[in-house]
Amino acid sequence: MGERNKMDEFIGGEYDIIVVGAGHAGCEAALAAARLGLKTAVFSLNLDSIANMPCNPNIGGTAKGQLVREVDALGGQMGISADETFIQSKILNRAKGPAVYSLRAQIDRKAYHMHMKWVLENQENLDIKQAEVVEILCEDKKVKGIRVHTDTVYLCKAVVLTTGTYLKGRIIIGKTSFNGGPDGLFPANRLSDSLKALGIELMRFKTGTPARINRRSVDFTKLEEQPGDEVITPFSFMTGEIEKKQTSCYLTHTSEKTHQIIKENLHRSPLYSGDIKGVGPRYCPSIEDKIVRFSDKESHQIFVEPMGLNTQEMYLQGMSSSMPEDVQVMMIRSLPGLENASIMRPAYAIEYDCINPTQLKLSLEFKEIDGLFSGGQINGSSGYEEAAAQGLIAGINAAMKLKNREPLVLDRSEGYIGVLIDDLVTKGTHEPYRMMTSRAEYRLWLRQDNADVRLTPLGRKVGLVSDERYERFLTKQAQVEAELKRLKETTLAPNAEVNALLEEHQSARLVSGIKLYDLLRRPEIEYDFLRLVGKAADLSREVVEQVVITIKYEGYLERQMQQIQQFKRMEERRLPQDIDYSQISGLCLEARQKLNAQKPQSLGQASRISGVSPSDISVLLVYLEAIKKRD
Repeated sequence: MGERNKMDEFIGGEYDIIVVGAGHAGCEAALAAARLGLKTAVFSLNLDSIANMPCNPNIGGTAKGQLVREVDALGGQMGISADETFIQSKILNRAKGPAVYSLRAQIDRKAYHMHMKWVLENQENLDIKQAEVVEILCEDKKVKGIRVHTDTVYLCKAVVLTTGTYLKGRIIIGKTSFNGGPDGLFPANRLSDSLKALGIELMRFKTGTPARINRRSVDFTKLEEQPGDEVITPFSFMTGEIEKKQTSCYLTHTSEKTHQIIKENLHRSPLYSGDIKGVGPRYCPSIEDKIVRFSDKESHQIFVEPMGLNTQEMYLQGMSSSMPEDVQVMMIRSLPGLENASIMRPAYAIEYDCINPTQLKLSLEFKEIDGLFSGGQINGSSGYEEAAAQGLIAGINAAMKLKNREPLVLDRSEGYIGVLIDDLVTKGTHEPYRMMTSRAEYRLWLRQDNADVRLTPLGRKVGLVSDERYERFLTKQAQVEAELKRLKETTLAPNAEVNALLEEHQSARLVSGIKLYDLLRRPEIEYDFLRLVGKAADLSREVVEQVVITIKYEGYLERQMQQIQQFKRMEERRLPQDIDYSQISGLCLEARQKLNAQKPQSLGQASRISGVSPSDISVLLVYLEAIKKRD
């Protein structure tokens, strides 16, 4: 350390992997690389913003809860830190079935930051540094290092970009705009130019966050309390039973007056005046956008949620806005219970640079720059969970590259992470991408309860899954298999008591014995019934849950697995990366251009590229067969 090179540059250090940014993507990337034995450094503009939650301090939610569990199953950190620092936990979509069950937790924002920072600080092979990275150093399209704002150079073999919303960030509140990162932090103003100089295509996106208000100014008698679940489900498969006093969230609604205030001030909204140029998230619109787009709705839900246990700040979920501050005050004070609300931080919109993700391989390495990886909101996605998932994969694959091993690429049938990355890389995005259950074709298989079944063996193969985690996984799987076997072999005989209980559960009486497995296939019968008749085993909730879902959805799962096998056949038809698609007769002009630009890795990936038709895929099939015969 502390050497000068032949150009008289100060060399601050030499690493295998450097991670640029320490948000949710950067934390996972840095920890994965370091845990895989690579000498790693992670750079943050401000160490007090590590794993910061500039928007709502919650983790999980619809489809996002699945992502967190998948990150955990692979050996990531987010789920463990969330379990340590949540203040309320709730399973969403219970009425819709296990395919879309999603765990969501309200997090103590400062506690989460401190816990994740502590984990990073104590991780072997990992250095944490506060500096603005201003340049990616390359030679012949190969990563050599980075330069920071003090002009110090750090050498490395691979770089992972996880810059979030900081690249040329611009904050907008009404007519006021200024350069800034989220939460009043500094932006990263110089790195964008370095990326452009490397030939990387950038896009301009926008997101926003609601105001924070003082809890003491809220009239809770007018709000509807939203408690957490009585039985807490953890994110991490490593977390045992949790008993914790939970903090409530609250619900209010916009009023006719709220809508009137917004409509009368739309001309002052930078969203409609043209001051905001970046493309905003379709599925998380600002409150003024909601009022315009859903003009037939008389009210919208607004959740009032605590930012932590040791602060009076509360977050107004559903009230994202870039309106002038005086309009924000009027809007918020028109909500029932918030008539005297004191705003601690105004809402704002933020514009930022991100990359076109179709420039990436499915490993999240840039196609044209050897050793440069990218993960998180810089890839055009939104959300902490989407960021963590990409950061983990980018960090793993940077390590795999340096170890001369095959990258970890999850396909769409293996996880929501696979769907997320495939959507971004193969289809691209013209707006901040948000993970949703509807995007996953195989969501009955991609459940949150079986993320460990799907991904822990892959995490073990990579080297991120510890002996302790793997032993727990094997024990759980053995218990599931043993219980399924027992249920298939054990008979429940009819008697007056059993039939009376069946009638209470509105289920058909028994006239002869029935296997417990077949009894549980009845929609109205749950595992608790076996306890009533003395036929239950002493098993954990997570084992019982997996057993019951396997039984009740057996037929549906069998059909889904057949669909997955068909999908796999297309994914296994690999496309050589040196194909010149312009020379393949029969392909339409658009398909030639798109295929040459994106260089899909498989026939399946090619079929998902916009502009590539089924007839083009037929042409490629014929072409592959011709190559096979020649070889």
